[in-house]
Amino acid sequence: MKLTTNTATFYAYDLTSTEANRMVLTRNAIVSFDNEPLVLVDEHNQVQGYDSKVACHQGQGQLHRAFSVFVFNRHNEVLLQQRSALKPLWPLYWSNSCCSHPRRGEDELASVKRRLKEELSIAPHPEFLYRFRYQAEFADIGAENELCSVYIARSDKRVIVNESEVADCRYIAPEALDRELRENASHYTPWLKLEWPCIREKFWSQVASL
Repeated sequence: MKLTTNTATFYAYDLTSTEANRMVLTRNAIVSFDNEPLVLVDEHNQVQGYDSKVACHQGQGQLHRAFSVFVFNRHNEVLLQQRSALKPLWPLYWSNSCCSHPRRGEDELASVKRRLKEELSIAPHPEFLYRFRYQAEFADIGAENELCSVYIARSDKRVIVNESEVADCRYIAPEALDRELRENASHYTPWLKLEWPCIREKFWSQVASL
């Protein structure tokens, strides 16, 4: 069954028509906290200390560990999420499937799996692709300053979004996302606009072999 929005097509596979109409369900557990301790690092990923999430994103930001995940279905369509209106940085912008931060003392892969479950209620097996540094400011509110690890995963499980984190989600074909980032780039987060072209140019064979 095909479900269509203004900008993309959704596919609800292996569901009844009633289930397909409710493919994106909602819940509202609070899973993010301003005082959660993030890991400050240098450009070589060496730990420099710890600070609260809110402090890490003030001003031009403090360099800290982060991750981004791209979840693909069996047709190699990628799952995008629209960030919650409650987010202080880039609210209601479209972004990759899931992104967040390891907390102090938390293994990175464990944090990736935790966040996929918290935001989307799925439990795929993420694979690491690469790591890069970027900095981006959002008006005069704050900034991302991250050493970001990029992961990919495969899942056809039904997504249940956590509405405290995610406003909406959609699957989109790779070619359609390429076109969206050329024609409507202002609708998307800065890290997605950096990560997606790199995946397409350097790592697409790994996506295909998931």
